Amino acid sequence: MISNKLILVTNDDGIFAPGLKALVNIAKKYGEVVVVAPNSPQSGMGHAITINQPLRIHKVQVFEGVESYECSGTPVDCVKLAKNVLLKERTIDLCVSGINHGSNASINIIYSGTMSAAMEASLEGIPSIGFSLLDYSFDADFDAASGHIGGLIENVLNKGLKECKLLNVNIPKLKKQEIKGVKVCCQSEGNWIEEFKEGKDPRNEIYYWLTGQFVCTDEREDTDFWALSHGYISVVPSGHDLTVYKAISQNKFLEE
Repeated sequence: MISNKLILVTNDDGIFAPGLKALVNIAKKYGEVVVVAPNSPQSGMGHAITINQPLRIHKVQVFEGVESYECSGTPVDCVKLAKNVLLKERTIDLCVSGINHGSNASINIIYSGTMSAAMEASLEGIPSIGFSLLDYSFDADFDAASGHIGGLIENVLNKGLKECKLLNVNIPKLKKQEIKGVKVCCQSEGNWIEEFKEGKDPRNEIYYWLTGQFVCTDEREDTDFWALSHGYISVVPSGHDLTVYKAISQNKFLEE
């Protein structure tokens, strides 16, 4: 069911990531796909952009029958180059990012290169979806949720996104028959309990390696964390406005 829609596909795990291949194979059923992805893993880059050095982009043959480019920059750089250089004479109907290896639920959206790429496209007015699977394994089973991913892509292409331009979609690590369905929900509250592991390199110089564990502090049953922990795919309509509106009327943090 290939249409005349133009779909930009990107990610943060790099042009050769299995999750990107899985997403390309799904997306190309619904329109013309152009891939612009980093030439190396860029996880945790958030909304970083490259301004202190030139960007390079090369056409590559990675996906059969799909126009593809690798970029020396960040995931956000990839989207900017696609919008303003490679596809500047065309209308991008949808941007999809992923499928990420690992969760981008809750506050992880802030750190995520996958979601920042999708968010950059949404800032440009392009309907966008970021997909993440709660499995860090290189051999993760992306096919289990392929039907749900395809359904979301098809719905957004056909119906658009009325109240937002960005969806944060997370998929539990389950077999196809174990996924209960899809829930539209809100972003849960939580934080990372972090630790820096200290070590020494071959030159006897000390280095630090960040590790940590995410802790959900949200007991509500309408959140992405709840949905994922109960076997559902979570879909969080997301935006760019970080204002805490209820604090505006209080004004208690200002000197009187």
